[in-house]
Amino acid sequence: MKLGIIVSPTADSFDYASALDLEFVEFCFNVGYDVKQLSGIVPELKAASARTGVAVGSIGRWGSDRIAKDGSLIMEELQVSYDLIDAASDLGCPVFVCGCNYIEDRSYYDNVVSAIEYFSRLIEYGKNKGVQIAAYNCHWNSFIVDEMAWKLIHAHLPELGIKYDPSHARYAGQDYLKEMRDWGHRFLHVHIKGSVIIDGARFDDPPAGMDQTEWGTFMAVLYGVGYDGGLSIEPHSHTWSGELGEKGVKYTVDMMNRLLLR
Repeated sequence: MKLGIIVSPTADSFDYASALDLEFVEFCFNVGYDVKQLSGIVPELKAASARTGVAVGSIGRWGSDRIAKDGSLIMEELQVSYDLIDAASDLGCPVFVCGCNYIEDRSYYDNVVSAIEYFSRLIEYGKNKGVQIAAYNCHWNSFIVDEMAWKLIHAHLPELGIKYDPSHARYAGQDYLKEMRDWGHRFLHVHIKGSVIIDGARFDDPPAGMDQTEWGTFMAVLYGVGYDGGLSIEPHSHTWSGELGEKGVKYTVDMMNRLLLR
């Protein structure tokens, strides 16, 4: 397994990751980001990667609508996904991550059919670019977040992977260790983010290792299912920002290196 971190898509981010002795960076070009900017920054990112030896481990897009109200594919967003897969290919990035929105006026089955069509196109496009596709288990405008969706969509699409984050399962009241045991063989990318629940409600996402996730057991299950992909640290708390946030990142890096037996 390799350890990395989610950062802004700048050349300086590679130097930041290198200073932490991390192996890769992850970029998230979420809803609202104009992918037309990519042509101007990809060469700079590629040069920074070569200079520092820090790879790009994942590129993703969260939050956007992929399916229209009538169940058809939103072709403009499909093209955005293609453009991001192109960028991933140019940067030597092995994984593109996205989700799929749910249309409330349609049945679960109909939503599954639309999601399968969308991911099928991404998988086919990614094959020619050397990029695998993973669906995130985050609930941000996506319903592919649990075993029911995986049994239908991933079982139908054997080449579709999962981007897994235990905090999403915890906040949804799901058993993240069971999900890892049963579906870890489909994981292509993993986020490392803390989560704290108090009185049944989400409290904060502190640095991993300062939360309630059983990180030792988490890693033991990943070893047990043969996972060998990226572990991407995700700073995700307004409390842990600035100088405190940097200390939190270093704390998580130290913890994860111990669990990686380094």
